[in-house]
Amino acid sequence: MMTRLLALSLALSFTMSPAMVWAGRVWDSEIKRYLTEQEMSMAEVFLSEEEAVKLMFPKSERIKKDILRVPTDKKMAIEERIGWKFPEDAFEVYIGETGTQVDGYALVQNTIGKHKPMTYMVGIDVHGRVSNVELLVFREARGSEVRTKRFNAQYEGKTVSDPIRINKDIINISGATMSVRSISAGVKRVLVLIDEFYLKPAGLGSDTVAIRKSEKGIFGSIFGN
Repeated sequence: MMTRLLALSLALSFTMSPAMVWAGRVWDSEIKRYLTEQEMSMAEVFLSEEEAVKLMFPKSERIKKDILRVPTDKKMAIEERIGWKFPEDAFEVYIGETGTQVDGYALVQNTIGKHKPMTYMVGIDVHGRVSNVELLVFREARGSEVRTKRFNAQYEGKTVSDPIRINKDIINISGATMSVRSISAGVKRVLVLIDEFYLKPAGLGSDTVAIRKSEKGIFGSIFGN
C-alpha cells in the first residue's frame, strides 16, 4: 500500500514542482542550472517507519494499523478544508492503544518538496492536536533542516483550527521554503483526516469542540463569567 502511494507521489512530483523537466533533466530556476544525477537520486534516510512509530507511541501497550479509505465525496470535502487536491484515496493509520483507551494516531505522508516527495510521520493525540512530527526520508539536496526538533516542534499542539502556514503560525527556514510548505500541508491533511474519520465519529471532533466553545460563551455572558 505505502509503496503504491509513494509511487503515485513520485509520478506527480514533476507536475507539481516549480522546476522544469526537459529531456529527462530537471532545471532548477533558483540555482539556474540543471540538477545533477547525484542530486536527483538523493535519498537520505533518518528513520524507518517502525522506528518512527515507536517515537509516536512510546508508552502504548500495543499499536495496530488501520486502512483508511476516503470516499470521493468525503475526499472533496477534505480537499476543500485543507485548500489543495491530493491523489491518494487511502492511507495507513497507526493507532496506539493502552488498555481500552486510544492513545493517539499517526500517518505517514509523502508530499512534494521542491522537486521530489519527502516522507515523514505525523502524530495526533486523542484531542486532535499534533503530538509529534518526524522526518523519515529526505530526497532533496537542500532543506533537510526540517527534520530538526528545533523546527518541527512548532507543529506540536496545532489543531484543525490553526492555519499551519508560513508567515501565519509557522516560521520558515531560509533555503528550505518548499520543504516547509510541504510538511505544513501534510500536517494539515493529517489533522483533517483524523478529525473527519476518527474524532468526529467518537464525538471528539472539531464540530463538538466548536459547540462546546459556543455554549461556554453563552453561559459566560448570562452569568458574567
